[in-house]
Amino acid sequence: MELTKMSDMTKLHQAVAAGDYSSVKKILKKGLCDPNYKDMDWNDRTPLHWAAIRGHMEVLQLLIEHGARPCLVTDVGWTPAHFAAESGHLNVLKTLHALHAAIDAPDFFGDTPKRIAQIYGQKACVAFLEKAEPQCRDHRRAASQKGLRLDQRDEAWDAKKRELELSLPPWNRNTNMKKSKKRRSPPRLSNIKERRV
Repeated sequence: MELTKMSDMTKLHQAVAAGDYSSVKKILKKGLCDPNYKDMDWNDRTPLHWAAIRGHMEVLQLLIEHGARPCLVTDVGWTPAHFAAESGHLNVLKTLHALHAAIDAPDFFGDTPKRIAQIYGQKACVAFLEKAEPQCRDHRRAASQKGLRLDQRDEAWDAKKRELELSLPPWNRNTNMKKSKKRRSPPRLSNIKERRV
C-alpha cells in the first residue's frame, strides 16, 4: 500500500508539472495521495509549487479544492508565490493573494516573492506585489485581532529553518535572528589577572 501511495504522489507531481488536468483530477479523485506531499528529490516541492512554476491555473485551482496548502515551502523556504514571481505568472499571484496566502513570506535568505520578481525583471509582478503585500499584512492583523487562525505557517519548515540557522557559523546566521539579544560571554578570570599584572 505504501509503495502505491508513493508512486501516485510522484505521478501527481509529474502530471501537475505537465499541466495534465485530467490526470491530476484522476489521481486526486483516487484519494490515495496527499496534495501537500513534498518531493524530496525536487527540493521539497509540492504539486502546488509545480502549478505555480508552470502557471497552470486550472490545475492550481483543482489542487486548492483538494486541500493543497499555499503556505508550504521548499527546502530553502520558497512558497508557490516565490515561484510564480520568478516565472512572471501574475494570475497565480493574484489567485494566491485572493486565498489570503502569505505572499510576503521571506525565504531562508530573507527574500520575499516581490524581491524575487525584482531580481528576475518581472515588472508586472513587482507592481502587483507592492500593492498586495500591505493588504496581506492588514489581513493578518485583522485576523489576529478577531482571534482567527490563518493557515500561513509550514510547521515542518519552521523546525528545519531553526536547525539550519543553528548549523551556520555565528557570523553567517540569518539576520532575522534578534540582534538585540547578543550575548557577551563573561570575561575569563585568567584574562582579568593578566590585565592587572
